[in-house]
Formats: sequence, C-alpha cells, structure tokens
Amino acid sequence: MKGFFITGTDTGVGKTLFSAALLHALGGLGIRATGMKPVAAGAELRDAVWINADVAMLAAASPIAVPPELANPYLFREPIAPHVAADHKGVTIEIPRIACALEALGGLADFVVVEGVGGFRVPLGSGRDTADLAVRLGLPLILVVGMRLGCLNHALLTAEAIAARELTLAGWVANRIEPDMPAYEENLATLTDLLGAPLLAELPTMASPDPARAAT
Repeated sequence: MKGFFITGTDTGVGKTLFSAALLHALGGLGIRATGMKPVAAGAELRDAVWINADVAMLAAASPIAVPPELANPYLFREPIAPHVAADHKGVTIEIPRIACALEALGGLADFVVVEGVGGFRVPLGSGRDTADLAVRLGLPLILVVGMRLGCLNHALLTAEAIAARELTLAGWVANRIEPDMPAYEENLATLTDLLGAPLLAELPTMASPDPARAAT
C-alpha cells in the first residue's frame, strides 16, 4: 500500500486543502491516486444526498473515482466531535472496517491519501482514537501545521505523540492560516529545527481553499 496519512495540529488547519493539493500534484505526475476521509462529521443535503465538504473536495481532486462508501466509510450529519456524532446516531466507528476500505482502495488506486479528522488524537469511541487508526492503517504521516500563535507547542506535542506510537513522520506542511502572524519566519525556522522531519511545503493564506493553486 502506497500512501500517506494526513494529520494536523488541530481542526481547521488545512488538512483537506493540503490533501487535495497533494492529489492534484500526484495526478499531474500521472499517478492513479485517490483520497480517503475515513470519518467525516458535518454534512448538508444536496439533491437528496448528504454531502460533506471535505469529502467532496477530496473526490474532486482525486485523479480516479472510487465508490463513495470506500472513500468515506463514516459520514455524520452533525458538525461535532465524531464519537459524539456516532453516539447520537447509534453507530460504532470500527477501525477494522476502515482498514478494509483502505485495502479495497489499494486494489483500485496506486496511491491513497488518507485525511484524518481534527488533530492526531481525536476520540473515535470508547478506548480508541485517530492515533489508533493511524497505527492500524500503517501509513507514514504528514503533519499539517496551522501557522498561528501556539503552533509550536501543538506541532511538537503532535510529533511526540506520533513518535510514541512508533509511526513515521514523513514530513510537515506549514499552512499560513493567519497572514499577519507575528514572527512567522522565526516560528518556521524553529519548527524546521525541532520537528525532525522535512518541511514539504508552505501554503499561502487563501481567501477560499484552492487545491489546484496550492498544488503549485
């Protein structure tokens, strides 16, 4: 299985934007790649179908189309913590089911970009979280850092948690979500020095997410 697990320092830091940009870039190289969002919370009804914006962005950026139930095994309507949304719906988020979906995607695509939900340790239910999911899937991780005040602590703690699970941090991405962040370059240099993984990309501030532009 070739792919990456995309995690972040928090929710809203640009995981979906980077994941979709990576899919655009892979497609430009002629690689048959697809995106996967194992768990998504928050959906709206469009033409009698419940749509999550992140899932839709990944699908639009993927070079190949795959069955929706494989790309997104768990979709919840409420934009809340996934384990709470699952409880409200009377559903159990099962990591083995997600692993089976990824295995099936591996038979359809040459490369799979898996986007996590929220940060690295978001609860998925009693006794399990997204770190457990990352361990089960076994893919190297890319950490998206939302560049804002507090990002140093969040990024270093996340990297420490990844190492504690004996997972590979393949690299990290700096997403400038606050255009006027004080001492941006100094913070970037600090993370480059301390994270112990290569800086793969810097994403500029965008008024609206544009994966094709970000891919450049």
